[in-house]
Amino acid sequence: MARRALSGAVAFTVAALVMTPSVASASPPGTKDVTAVLFEWNYGSVAKECTNTLGPAGYGYVQVSPPAEHIQGSQWWTSYQPVSYKIAGRLGDRTSFQNMVNTCHTAGVKVVVDTVINHMSAGSGTGTGGSSYTKYNYPGLYSSYDFDDCTSLVSNYADRWNVQHCELVGLADLDTGEEYVRSAIAGYMNDLLSLGVDGFRIDAAKHIPAEDLANIKTRLTNPSVYWKQEVIYGAGEAVQPTEYTGNGDVQEFRYAYDLKRVFNDENLAYLKNYGEGWGYMSSSVAGVFVDNHDTERNGSTLNYKDGANYTLANVFMLAYPYGAPDINSGYEWSDADAGPPNNGVVNACWQDGWKCQHAWPEIIRMVAFRNAVRGESMTNWWDDGADAIAFGRGAKGYVAINHESGSLTRTYQTSLPAGTYCNVQANTSVTVSSSGQFTATLASNTALAIYAGKSAC
Repeated sequence: MARRALSGAVAFTVAALVMTPSVASASPPGTKDVTAVLFEWNYGSVAKECTNTLGPAGYGYVQVSPPAEHIQGSQWWTSYQPVSYKIAGRLGDRTSFQNMVNTCHTAGVKVVVDTVINHMSAGSGTGTGGSSYTKYNYPGLYSSYDFDDCTSLVSNYADRWNVQHCELVGLADLDTGEEYVRSAIAGYMNDLLSLGVDGFRIDAAKHIPAEDLANIKTRLTNPSVYWKQEVIYGAGEAVQPTEYTGNGDVQEFRYAYDLKRVFNDENLAYLKNYGEGWGYMSSSVAGVFVDNHDTERNGSTLNYKDGANYTLANVFMLAYPYGAPDINSGYEWSDADAGPPNNGVVNACWQDGWKCQHAWPEIIRMVAFRNAVRGESMTNWWDDGADAIAFGRGAKGYVAINHESGSLTRTYQTSLPAGTYCNVQANTSVTVSSSGQFTATLASNTALAIYAGKSAC
């Protein structure tokens, strides 16, 4: 995740989720692999959303913003400058965090925590939980001996040592090769595990040697806990995402970057072999997304301001068999630094600036589709050579996307059994013949999705 130094320079460093060909928990375990990333929602609001929306919709996971005590300030990136490992941040205290985990579990939703362990803060002061600190001294936790010797900025991504030992936008860089530091980080993560947490997103993992993270993971009370690492791909860079696949999943940033280009400027027909066919990491270890809180602000991906391009890209991601998808759900912004409305309290979706992308009708209805077709390969691909595509997921589902400027009427060939299905994108009925065919008209920038088990709208 990107962080910001106190000087005010925005740092949009994306660290990727680690992918693991050999790890026990590659891609979220279980039958539901979609994560709603409720960015900067407070924990009471997350708990209610698990009960009211995420559980009923079939989301497998909710990812919450960092819970550790952090520097004061209204900007979102203050959450990414911890000053202690107490649960005492803007979004809630230990009691509200514990209640959120319990409530989400009751709703059938597992909890992933965005975890900031590469660094501490960039300045001095009093934290959100009352702790006093200076940049290299966090009483009761870390002293100057626990930080890397390089106190200059990360400046050369072709130099591994610079990337992993110097300071990301001026933030005090922990010496994760040190025994005490590894133990302290594991202590924080074990505390979260004791509260029932189901997984971790490792922020800025690219700036931590993979072997250091591997060592920390062995110290956890549940060493096989779900683990995804932020390691942004960069061509020719010294540190590559594939180094981290032995630890857990890795986010595939190229997936999001390329979706922006295809939906904005190219043809959807190009997506036929998306994923590994484009040179990405193995699907089994890839975390994918259309946007996240960093990329929606730095312009590298689509975001909620992109209208149908954004919505249809999310529909495609949820329908297509590659990776484990995150749905970014944040708030409106014009100032890229602005923190959450109401200090993270969400009274209702689509009020006070909360965008609630996870609950947009076109997106939320695809979560049950994805759960229904899980494990099925892509079949019956069709495209018009341009911006209309359709494909099946074995005998379990079928989706069509019309990104052309006009409406499209055609007969589609599926592998579905004959019968009546509900097009969940429009709440209309679709009849599939004994030969697996159906005819439908799609307006410009709309989609169709049908799946086994959903016959009535």
